[in-house]
Amino acid sequence: MVGDLPCRIGVLVSGSGTNLQAIIDRIEAGDIPATIACVISNKSDAYALTRAAGYGIPTVVHENNGYASRREYDAATVAILQKRAVKLVVLAGFMRILTDVMVNAFPNAIMNIHPALLPAFPGLHAQQQALDYGVRYSGCTVHFVDCGTDTGPIILQSVVPVEQDDTEETLSARIQKEEHRTFSEAIKLFTDGRIKVEGRHVRILP
Repeated sequence: MVGDLPCRIGVLVSGSGTNLQAIIDRIEAGDIPATIACVISNKSDAYALTRAAGYGIPTVVHENNGYASRREYDAATVAILQKRAVKLVVLAGFMRILTDVMVNAFPNAIMNIHPALLPAFPGLHAQQQALDYGVRYSGCTVHFVDCGTDTGPIILQSVVPVEQDDTEETLSARIQKEEHRTFSEAIKLFTDGRIKVEGRHVRILP
């Protein structure tokens, strides 16, 4: 388990886990005062599980097979997280939309990162959406999760210029570098007690 500090984080993943790795690195370096209590994946072959296991972090494969509904699946996820006394839930490439069951269990305590400057280009393939629209700047957004799709209060954003010869792959790669930095910064603000949510506005405290 990474760290042994009061703020216990649960990380939900579906893929390779590059954002998870960035968070682990910051915790290992002593920059984020937290411990990763568990990494949960809805995909048994997600490489993020291998990353976590390499640091001794408890992992859980939690596939959606056998659940009658998304709400039932989320209720089981909440039970896993609460059993481990998780205070902050981090969606690091978790490819499922959360229901009210999860959102209400962790109000203003579920963070997601999206590869666009919300509220522009929510949903899938945000980088291609940005290219198709012809924007000059894109980037990434860390936000709290509500019951909409990428609609929760914005915590931090980072801007990435769009080059004229960009493809979805090249733009995604540059945005991902900013994701690794910005996501960790937002988590640190939370663990340091410097975030206050007032309606749609997230105030960063001194």
